[in-house]
Amino acid sequence: MNLSAFDLNLLRVLDALLRENSTTAAATRVGLSQPAVSAALSRLRHSLGDPLFIRQGQGLAPTAYAKSLELPLREVLDRLEEMLSGPTRFDAARATEIFKISGSDFFAEMLMPRLADALSTKAPGVRVQLVDLVPDNYVGTLERFEVDLALIPGTSYPSWIDYEPVFTSSFAMIARKGHLRLSRAGIKPGETVPIDLFCDLGHILFSPEGKLRAMGDAALARVGRERRVVMTMPVFSGVCSAVSGSDHVALLPRQLALAMRDRLGVEIYLPPMPIAPAQIAMIWHRRATNAPAHRWIRGVIAELLSPLNEGEGAP
Repeated sequence: MNLSAFDLNLLRVLDALLRENSTTAAATRVGLSQPAVSAALSRLRHSLGDPLFIRQGQGLAPTAYAKSLELPLREVLDRLEEMLSGPTRFDAARATEIFKISGSDFFAEMLMPRLADALSTKAPGVRVQLVDLVPDNYVGTLERFEVDLALIPGTSYPSWIDYEPVFTSSFAMIARKGHLRLSRAGIKPGETVPIDLFCDLGHILFSPEGKLRAMGDAALARVGRERRVVMTMPVFSGVCSAVSGSDHVALLPRQLALAMRDRLGVEIYLPPMPIAPAQIAMIWHRRATNAPAHRWIRGVIAELLSPLNEGEGAP
């Protein structure tokens, strides 16, 4: 190919098409009309000698060649943006960025409503998408450019990851109001559940990976005990709903337990064994650390999550 005769602006269109698999959505991403994107795709096909996309239902499916260009092209464009952005100030009021955040549905409850409110006043043109965590591969989605940042329990990270701790959380047990066995045992909300009773209650476990062990089980194992797990669910919302409609119980992050107390008619109890608080961190690929838009959204999220730190509104 004669690079001097190639319109490099077409690469932005190709990147948008690979992200969106739709000429209409790609047009919105790059600020062009749909006919202009279709014309650009025609030019790309001619220049690169490949169909690039095949019509599939209501969208477009990339060819093998187009798919092979996706990650290298995105990395080149990101590097160019970082190189050329310099100290440019991010204008939130006029921004039209789209941010993808990976996190459990804990954040659908504890972050997204407040983030929606903040964006409506500070950055009405910005869009945020909360997407599911990928079990056992939280950082992989960052490396493959699938999300902009992830909110996960603190752990060790590869050298190309930057991170910021945002809050810590202890754990509380929830049970529906009037729980039969807790009432018969004379255990009142806010009190510690005796360990024999705690272990024998039917526990519903939040487990996005379908595993039967979690932090609560590890804490019990340290004192030589184990609990009776009767169900696992990949989302906190399902755990909370199941507890509110049954005589089962669940261990939750304390902040979520507080939020669910009045909404679902559950009560909060203290577990009998010490559980180390979980530290939640915001992680992202280091290539985005100095990008003004990325810095801005990280700052907004960190500010909104900081009230969740321990010490705020104990049960």
